Amino acid sequence: MLRELFAGRRSLFWLLGPVVLFLVAVPLVNRVEPVVFGLSLFMWWMILATLLSPLCIIAAAKGDPVFRAGRSGDDR
Repeated sequence: MLRELFAGRRSLFWLLGPVVLFLVAVPLVNRVEPVVFGLSLFMWWMILATLLSPLCIIAAAKGDPVFRAGRSGDDR
């Protein structure tokens, strides 16, 4: 079922970006030092991830032929 849903829609893999930014990378940056722009590394990472997440969603939408056609994925 997922194979048919994602067939020809490789841009949807951009939606994994926020997951990676918020969940997978957090154990790597969960520390106070070093300080970046006066913020702890963890806080700086959360701000960066919050700013990059909409860009990932926009990239997924722009590359998705179903979204560009203005129909839902159930219309196949």
